[in-house]
Amino acid sequence: MTRVYLADAMPMERSALRLLVLGLKMDIVGESGDWPTTLAEMAATCPDMLLIDWSLLPAGANLALSGIRTSCPGDIKIVLISHLNTRQQAAVSAGADAFINRSEMPERVAEHLRVAARSLHALRKQSKLAGYNLHTGA
Repeated sequence: MTRVYLADAMPMERSALRLLVLGLKMDIVGESGDWPTTLAEMAATCPDMLLIDWSLLPAGANLALSGIRTSCPGDIKIVLISHLNTRQQAAVSAGADAFINRSEMPERVAEHLRVAARSLHALRKQSKLAGYNLHTGA
């Protein structure tokens, strides 16, 4: 099961995301409404996926997302959320794995999350197979 951390300053938005994530049979391992809490809890929860509102990131989004990846060993999918569609390229450039526009229909948001989860599980499966091949020499 995919473990998800929700980070959004708006409680109503976080609530909607929570319902969507739970409807996809994913686990919520934590939530926050600010950057310091998000950063502190990431190391403790080490989720598979972080859904984070762009407005929570401090200046220097690249450094912020790099800090998230450093605090959680293993693979993590970072999905940035914004109401501005123009931030999509900036999100990817900053190191996000996916981008969701707040104006998208819930079905479309769910599909973004499914794709991110599938790519994470495929990456982990590939890593395990590579590790297996290295150890067996096969």
